[in-house]
Amino acid sequence: MAEEPGLAVVTCTAPVNIAVIKYWGKRDNDLILPINSSLSVTLHQDQLKTTTTAAASRDFTEDRLWLNGEEADVGHPRLQACLREVRRLARKRRGDSTEDTAPLSLSYKIHIATENNFPTAAGLASSAAGYACLVSALARLYGVEGELSEVARRGSGSACRSMLGGFVQWQRGERPDGRDSLAHQVAPETHWLELRVLVLVVSGEKKQVGSTAGMQTSVETSPLLKHRAEAVVPERLALMIRHIRERDFEGFGRLTMQDSNQFHATCLDTFPPIFYLNDLSRHIIALVHRFNAHHGCTKVAYTFDAGPNAVIFTLADTVAEFVEVVRRSFPPAANGDQFVRGLPVGSASLPEELLAAVVTEPVPGAIRYILHTKPGPGPQLVDDPSQHLLGADGMPHRRT
Repeated sequence: MAEEPGLAVVTCTAPVNIAVIKYWGKRDNDLILPINSSLSVTLHQDQLKTTTTAAASRDFTEDRLWLNGEEADVGHPRLQACLREVRRLARKRRGDSTEDTAPLSLSYKIHIATENNFPTAAGLASSAAGYACLVSALARLYGVEGELSEVARRGSGSACRSMLGGFVQWQRGERPDGRDSLAHQVAPETHWLELRVLVLVVSGEKKQVGSTAGMQTSVETSPLLKHRAEAVVPERLALMIRHIRERDFEGFGRLTMQDSNQFHATCLDTFPPIFYLNDLSRHIIALVHRFNAHHGCTKVAYTFDAGPNAVIFTLADTVAEFVEVVRRSFPPAANGDQFVRGLPVGSASLPEELLAAVVTEPVPGAIRYILHTKPGPGPQLVDDPSQHLLGADGMPHRRT
């Protein structure tokens, strides 16, 4: 923690996570308690991350928040819930301690600046990374340690899963106070070194129906959602954990696609129906099935959250071939050099029989870019003061 006179500053980064067993629907909207457990893969922060700087000072006159350089509403109820909870834990820790090791007064106002290196609210779990990062930074600022996924959950349900790396389960829990609705790690990011993730970015636009409003309508109107939560998810969750532990891509990939499809079926079963997928999403789904059919096994698997961007899971030895298939199916418009970003991708020459079977009707310019990444760790503390988003005066740095 950087200490200026009367100023304490902490910067953290936090990851995006992609659910392979989906969370959709709350049984308690205030505490953000889910109707079913879920499971996700934490993505590497070298490619996708939120960075948050939190600063506290006796000189600040009010709490303030900046999101991607623009001042935002610091009074947002979920943000306030996280702030209140971290301060409560800090107060409790100080009450339990025999010595006062924390010079930082809990009455100081705070400034928070946060930035994403990916499109916000476009179905790339920006709120999960954002709240995980906020809670990590606040906890460091106030000297709070231990179980923090419950606090992050108060900001955004899926944020609790971004508090850990690798493969993470968010347990539904049974208690009405939510104390047992927590995230825990099923396996670390080092468990499955060959696993790769391709994010096919088709849109950076904000979705028309936000997740919070969408899932509430689903809970109220979709009988399929109720059946899914009670009868389908528990069995799928146990199966998915087994596939991950055994590094069984055939099982993992098939179940990931099935669960994505069922999630979007519940959106369609909602009244009025919700459409997060678009025609291009369906093109990608069909492409994946043609590719797998050609190979006679599950080589790639899609999943879609509440947005049209596809997340593709595959193994390292398939990346180059499938990226070339995507390039041929959706020829890039003008950004040929920037079409593939993130981890390096080798070149691949496609056999004629694969081209004939898989690349049927190219749609030029439909995919903006592909981001190649892999599983990664949970939130990280940034030690380098030059990376703080707030200056010594507690105000955002001017971006050149």
